[in-house]
Amino acid sequence: MDSERTPDTRLRVALAAADKPIVVDTSEKLEQAAAEWANHALIGVDTEFLRERTYRAALGLMQLSDGETAWLVDPLALENLTPLRTFLENPEHEKVIHSGSEDFEVIHHQLGVQPAGALDSQIACALLGQSLQLGYHHAVNWLLDVEIEKDHTRSNWLKRPLSRGQLRYAALDVVLLPAMMERLRAELERLGRWSWMQEEVSRMQRKSTEDANPAPAWKRIGGAGSLSDKERSVLRALAGWRERIAAQKDTARGFIVPDAVLIVMARAMPGSHTALEQIDELHTKSIQRFGSVWLDLVAEAKSAVPPDPLFQLSTLHRKWLAAMRRTVAQAAAELKVDAALLASRKQLERLIARHVHSRDIPGRFKGWRYPVITEDLLKIMRR
Repeated sequence: MDSERTPDTRLRVALAAADKPIVVDTSEKLEQAAAEWANHALIGVDTEFLRERTYRAALGLMQLSDGETAWLVDPLALENLTPLRTFLENPEHEKVIHSGSEDFEVIHHQLGVQPAGALDSQIACALLGQSLQLGYHHAVNWLLDVEIEKDHTRSNWLKRPLSRGQLRYAALDVVLLPAMMERLRAELERLGRWSWMQEEVSRMQRKSTEDANPAPAWKRIGGAGSLSDKERSVLRALAGWRERIAAQKDTARGFIVPDAVLIVMARAMPGSHTALEQIDELHTKSIQRFGSVWLDLVAEAKSAVPPDPLFQLSTLHRKWLAAMRRTVAQAAAELKVDAALLASRKQLERLIARHVHSRDIPGRFKGWRYPVITEDLLKIMRR
């Protein structure tokens, strides 16, 4: 980007680039684009994907921009994405993404890499006092005083051809990221919070590479906390089976068996096909397809050692939680940040549970948060 241009000129150039994005759909175009990316220290990155009927999101488009040009890489048209992977893995080039958790996951599972030198403009905004959930469009308005439309947010990015409107929308999502991060960087460095943002991104990337563990899948199902020991054991077996099947078939969990039906089955603990047929929520075809497997799982689970019940806050724990939330609110006010950035209620409950069971602390409460908030939270539980 031309450093002699005024900020307003840079914004006009960036927005103009969204009107004429370069669609990268051949190997030759990808090689040319990669050569251009190599000339820039900071590149904006975004992805468009579809996650409705599949276990993992399917990558439909990847956008990159230096703030002057928008490249839209079409992974459905390209058999070899090596130049893209090579660029993403090169730590010499910073890549800024807004709200990157899902992007990192999609990139990892679809391309097999993690962007080196990754930055996150949403986290950066949160570290400067904005909402932890600040969307890209609101961030653009706050930082650059630019309003962009939100059309095509529900597009099918796997359907071809993509419309002109879709291409422009996809380009708009990335062309302003370099300018945004330049402004955010200056303020974060002034406040000594640049390393905080980098740490958050690293933690987010580590999490995105973790494969779902079937064993604790039952804990994420609503209603699991009210089950008896045997019912929890059955739910654990059924939920673990569903997780494995969903991953193998790349099918959304709910399309195999919905959460609510797993709870019903766990309570019923069916011992025969007749018992399965009496469960109204189960379709006949599902019983024909999976019934024998379910009955075997239920039979084994009934005699298995049940999992520990979900952690429940005691009266003392609730006192801790109330004091913790006050401490977090005070610290957030002093830092002038969203309290959710420091710790949400659910994260505080996890901290309490971990402290009670093992005296250890979750990774989120280590690093930059430790002197900022964690030490005070631990003191509350040690009183």
